[in-house]
Amino acid sequence: MDILIEPREARTQPSGVEPGYPQTEMRWPSQPLQRRPLTRSELSGPQQVLRRLRPVRGDLAGHGEKRAIGQLIHLRTRVVDEDGAPVPGAVVEIWHCNAAGKYIHPNDSNDAPADPNFYGAARVTAGDAGLVELRTIKPGAYPVPDSGGWWRPPHIHFSVWGRVWLSRLVTQMFFQDEPLNEHDAILNAIREPEARSRCIARLAPGAKGPAGALVYEYQLVVRGRKAAPRV
Repeated sequence: MDILIEPREARTQPSGVEPGYPQTEMRWPSQPLQRRPLTRSELSGPQQVLRRLRPVRGDLAGHGEKRAIGQLIHLRTRVVDEDGAPVPGAVVEIWHCNAAGKYIHPNDSNDAPADPNFYGAARVTAGDAGLVELRTIKPGAYPVPDSGGWWRPPHIHFSVWGRVWLSRLVTQMFFQDEPLNEHDAILNAIREPEARSRCIARLAPGAKGPAGALVYEYQLVVRGRKAAPRV
């Protein structure tokens, strides 16, 4: 039996070379990509990802009195397929900057202060309902070097691994009602408004989470026409 996966609509994915974002010219292929159909061996086991990518932390906000600076948030992210069915066992990597807009990375030239109590990255496994939960702090905005005044809005990076190494989705999650969203070259490189909206987490007032934390809910669709944009 053949395995059929609906192709993505081009407008639901970021455009290749984006004006005002000079790095895209260096990262985007100069020649058209050649599409090679995936076979059953590439779409199914063996399940080696968890053996090589061990879970690392489920809490980026620190512990006790040494909590990281910033607004405490609790992410509830559900990983589903094109039919809305949960994807249990998906390995999800998460990383973002601290509340001042500083990444824990030697290539980050931003002069914002580092936070010794902020961990910066986590790797967790989706449960039976496809749910991943994370306690962290809301990331800050930061300026993009050599961009003429472009500031990235608060956002969180996600990398979702499937059952094999070729099955991976890398995307970004944004926060609703952030004024910088409207001007972000990366978010707005996704031309289709509905697809753009799938990158924005929803604030869930009244939802249960850690004391003092805002709860955000987000859904990661890993394949099909409504898959999360590859950002």
